[in-house]
Amino acid sequence: MLASMTLLTSGFAATKEDLEKAMSYDGLQKITVKGIDLAYARPGATLAAYDRVKLEPVDVAFRKDWNPKVPGSRIKVGTAERENIRTGVAKIVYEEFVKELQNKSSYKVVDEAGSDVLRVKVKILNLYVNAPDTGTASISRQYTVSAGEMTMLAELYDSETGEILARVVDRSGGRQTDRFSLSSSATNTEEARSAASGWARVLRNGLDKAHGIGKK
Repeated sequence: MLASMTLLTSGFAATKEDLEKAMSYDGLQKITVKGIDLAYARPGATLAAYDRVKLEPVDVAFRKDWNPKVPGSRIKVGTAERENIRTGVAKIVYEEFVKELQNKSSYKVVDEAGSDVLRVKVKILNLYVNAPDTGTASISRQYTVSAGEMTMLAELYDSETGEILARVVDRSGGRQTDRFSLSSSATNTEEARSAASGWARVLRNGLDKAHGIGKK
């Protein structure tokens, strides 16, 4: 797992062979999942037995070279502002997963383990915010074509045995447009929610298919 995270935080700079080896080091095999860059699953594993989900707190790490300045000044974004952004993204991703799983389906998000409980661990890596809104007063305005990017690493476990069932990785850049837009906390939040919602939808669809929901 440490090897996987090291390769991912390097911005996918490792060779394809090295990355695949790190992703499958514990016996997982590569599969194809629509909407996901890389997906690995334990041979023969199924999500059909799980009706509830234990969602762990979301971890967030910035990209190593992210060291922005406060808009309109030469001052670097401080530790407190960085922490606010990090915890804010973690909260957004957690909320979107809960919303998709619990509010848009019949799956319950719980805190305890159980035979029907799927444990989901989500990490956000390489978070890069192009124009962070620190909330400070400034006459300078920041215009960008993208709010930034981040990479999701998610692992699915049986909550009772601790056996890993699947590992997925997906990189999501902010929506690219041909127009410059004014960057703000609202814009950045919208981009983060959009990415997190998409990832959560992939998980819900996987659970739905395993249960035969939507099949004729």
